[in-house]
Amino acid sequence: MLADTVLEKIAEPKASLESCTPRRSAALLTLTGLWLIIFFAALFSPPLLDDADATHADAAQHMALSGDLVTLRVDGIRYLEKAPLPYWLGALSFRLFGFNTFAVHLPQAIGVFLLALFGYQWAYRAFNPRTAFYTGLATLTTVGVFLFTRYYIPEVLLSLFLALALFCLLRSVVPQTSQTAIAQRPTRIDPGSSNAEKIVAIATGTQPSRGASSSFSPAVYAYGMWTALALAVLTKGLVALVFFFGTAIAYLILSGEYKNWRGLKPFTGILLYLVIAAPWHILAGLRNTGGMNGHGFFWFYFINEHVLRFLGRRYPKDYNKLPGYLFWSLHLVWLFPWSLFCGTLCRQAYVAFQRYRASNPAPVDEAKTFYWQPYAVVVVGLVLQNALKVPYIFTLFLALILFLLHGLRRRQSNSPSGTPLLSVETLAQRSTLVLSLFASLVLVFFSVSTNQEYYTFPAYLAIIILLAVALSRAEQTFAADRSSRLWIMVGHATLTVLGIAIAITLAYGLWTSRHLPFVPDIGDLLAHRGVGDYTLSMSGIFDLTGPSFAALRLPAALAAIAFLIGPSVAWLLRTQRRHLASTVAVAVTATTFFIAAHIAFARFAPMLSSKSFADTIQHLEASHAISPENKVIFYGDQSYGSSITFYLGRQIDLVDGRASSMLFGGTFPDAPPIFLTPQDLLNIWGQGERKLLFVPLDQRGAVDRLLGNHKILLFESSGKALYTDRPLENSGRTP
Repeated sequence: MLADTVLEKIAEPKASLESCTPRRSAALLTLTGLWLIIFFAALFSPPLLDDADATHADAAQHMALSGDLVTLRVDGIRYLEKAPLPYWLGALSFRLFGFNTFAVHLPQAIGVFLLALFGYQWAYRAFNPRTAFYTGLATLTTVGVFLFTRYYIPEVLLSLFLALALFCLLRSVVPQTSQTAIAQRPTRIDPGSSNAEKIVAIATGTQPSRGASSSFSPAVYAYGMWTALALAVLTKGLVALVFFFGTAIAYLILSGEYKNWRGLKPFTGILLYLVIAAPWHILAGLRNTGGMNGHGFFWFYFINEHVLRFLGRRYPKDYNKLPGYLFWSLHLVWLFPWSLFCGTLCRQAYVAFQRYRASNPAPVDEAKTFYWQPYAVVVVGLVLQNALKVPYIFTLFLALILFLLHGLRRRQSNSPSGTPLLSVETLAQRSTLVLSLFASLVLVFFSVSTNQEYYTFPAYLAIIILLAVALSRAEQTFAADRSSRLWIMVGHATLTVLGIAIAITLAYGLWTSRHLPFVPDIGDLLAHRGVGDYTLSMSGIFDLTGPSFAALRLPAALAAIAFLIGPSVAWLLRTQRRHLASTVAVAVTATTFFIAAHIAFARFAPMLSSKSFADTIQHLEASHAISPENKVIFYGDQSYGSSITFYLGRQIDLVDGRASSMLFGGTFPDAPPIFLTPQDLLNIWGQGERKLLFVPLDQRGAVDRLLGNHKILLFESSGKALYTDRPLENSGRTP
């Protein structure tokens, strides 16, 4: 059973390992310092990025200015595809700090900090202080967490609320006997010793007794679960219910704790959930009717944005889906550098599985009933794929689940009636099970559904905790267990080799660009290869060229030094069995790299953001070179220059802009008349008030053909241009 296999007890715990773990206050202070260095310091630059970052900021800006907390609007058009909570927080931040980059990203940065602290607290209660500290370190120094909080998306808040809901689930269904089991466990350690409880935690693989008993009753945790779940739904939508209930149902069935379902307070809890989550959905449905084909909020939000998006049939299709091999392998990047220790986790999981098989032998006729089933899965999968368009991978994963349940039940055939499929008694074992189920569900769900790189963000904390458990456990057995040493050293060797390779690559780029002058606008030096049509988070990396390193000398040099020295130092410390120092060295390497990455990210601002165009317009108005009575027009989708809309704080007309997020909202009868055709632009060009035309790089050819020489260039950056239809009113001034 799981109680006998997942967490192997150590006969001779090493007190020295625990004694060198930072105290709780020191650990929290260290995590706070890391957050300030990596996340808080990055709140002031670069400016808002075009596309999702500034578009979502526009929606929150409208809420703050209008006071309408129900209907999101972007450029005056209904924006009905998103849940409201992130925008409520953004609007509140605007009211407190003004309309700026700091205010936009502050809620996300706070979300990262709370996620790291909650991960620390969960691991501290369930496992031990060393695991808790590693969880906090890894959460703050993981590539995915850093990268996917550079722009305004709700994933970090969703991760926080779902993690809170899952932890409350564990605390609300556990029987009272289990809550006090650890406190009653006999031990040979002297209770009067200052480290006694901590040593017991290491030896048993469970939390110290102070974490076993909670200051809150199970009922409080139950209502906390429903509250967190409601907030998760208000953050990301119905996918939060899929992830939570999918995990909860699987956990309750496997652990047998469904018998304690009353502890979840389902009736009053659901009522509390509805009180929190239902009002916005109802009001949004009542206030947004009569759109495309008579559809309103309910169809667009629930059917189009949830069901059809999952099936890959959402309208309009303005997103990409990663190939399967990239989807899975890129998680080694998103969880870097801690993913390099996944071999330790896999090895411990395999050993646990082997112990389970040894303690729960299968019936002798199992082989006779299993040989034909894989072939049946292949046939059924192909039939469903061709007849009903069901993804083959979905059938495969469903079959694996059924095989797992069948195998567990067969191995329990000789057990007394009512024996759970997996016996989980301690909070450590229960956490291991629920975190494994949750991470697996999120990854499998998005491997079948449409996806972007950051969609699996909610699984990061679960995987990080499991990696921290495995790393801490391997450090405990480092001296006695050859396999533990092997897999930790494999991780360090891989990190060192990668570090040297990265350092050499960066050094080569710096050397080849050593004679080139510094160019502030890096966009003029990039290749603009358009990988993934720039719908993928890492598309811009592929535009780098040799000359572009002239604008990246400082961050490239800083990153090269970090990767050349940090991994080697960490490996050396590990060979000296200074485990805590070695792991901290890995975190310091990642921190230094993130500082360099943020500097480089700011250098990409002219390409990724159009704030300089808004600054140009405001400067021309302030210098009276143009009248404030002018009309700003975008040629193409508003997302190409959405940061201009935010920084100008005014409505923008769009030429051929009835697309993507503006398409459905633009069909409502009260939508403002901001959509123009190219012929409309030609008709009004040079007539009436001054026109200012923003043109993204890929539309400049179309504008040249349409307007010819009847335009005046005011400003140009990274291939983007700002034109006007008449000379400046004060020609002696330049923008």
